[in-house]
Amino acid sequence: MASVYEQMFNNATVLVTNFVETTKHEAASFYSAVDPSQLNWLERLWMSWYVKIGDPILATGIMSFVMHEVVYFGRCVPWILIDYMGWFKQYKLQQDKSMSMEKQWQCTKAVLKTHFSVELPQIYLFHPLAVSAGMKTYEVPFPSLWKQMLPQIALFFFIEDTWHYFVHRLMHHRALYKHVHKVHHEWSAPSGLAAEHAHPIEVFVLGLGTVGAPLLYCYLSGGNMHIITMYLWICLRLAQAIDAHSGYDFPWSLRHFLPFWAGAEHHDYHHEKFMDCYSSSFRHWDMLLGTEKKYHAYRAKQKAEKAALVEKKSL
Repeated sequence: MASVYEQMFNNATVLVTNFVETTKHEAASFYSAVDPSQLNWLERLWMSWYVKIGDPILATGIMSFVMHEVVYFGRCVPWILIDYMGWFKQYKLQQDKSMSMEKQWQCTKAVLKTHFSVELPQIYLFHPLAVSAGMKTYEVPFPSLWKQMLPQIALFFFIEDTWHYFVHRLMHHRALYKHVHKVHHEWSAPSGLAAEHAHPIEVFVLGLGTVGAPLLYCYLSGGNMHIITMYLWICLRLAQAIDAHSGYDFPWSLRHFLPFWAGAEHHDYHHEKFMDCYSSSFRHWDMLLGTEKKYHAYRAKQKAEKAALVEKKSL
């Protein structure tokens, strides 16, 4: 009996081995016309990854999810450390509020749960959608950074911001806020970790702006896009979302150099007052549709109170 099971195991092992070798051979055939000597180190690494894994869907899925987790939590680490460095407190927007270590751990667990239950399936299914839209995935070389990738990413920022503004504003409707969006407003003074702390429905719907913009562009442009552009876009979008939830406004923050940039100072008001300032990256929709008037009045009042306090201390 033991020999029968052993034979079955050996047969299964051979089948799996043959399958893996076949898929690797097929993956290697993708690059039959590619001269590795003409590629840069990242392009060669990219090619090696797809050949090693063999299955493009699996290769893209693993790489996408790992990248997302590393970038998200890696970008959160500096903000966690800053919270424990007294010198930075002068730049904290809500100085009387902070997230304890216990709350940060609670938030981390909630975010991880969402990542694995909501975002992981979406990430794994992205490759078939991308290919159907004409997006290049395993192909090398990569497109030009300056001529193609950055202009596309700038467009994605604008499209996502538009989607985010109107969906986010809709989320503040009484019914949607109570059952969906309230989860994201659990902390009135946010931290970087809380950027993706939200109800699964909200994560999915708002995520359509981030993922849907590149897919739509790729389809309409006839496949004029590579997934490496998508990865760079996701990295920048994650950094923007985390920074907007950081709760800090530094003299070197981007909004001081780009007046149309929203940043933490703009979004922190939304979390403090539970209203207005619905944009993600830019300010134009809030400005055009009058959803930052109270924000400006509030900041002006804060500035006047601070000036009066400084004058009082100098007397």
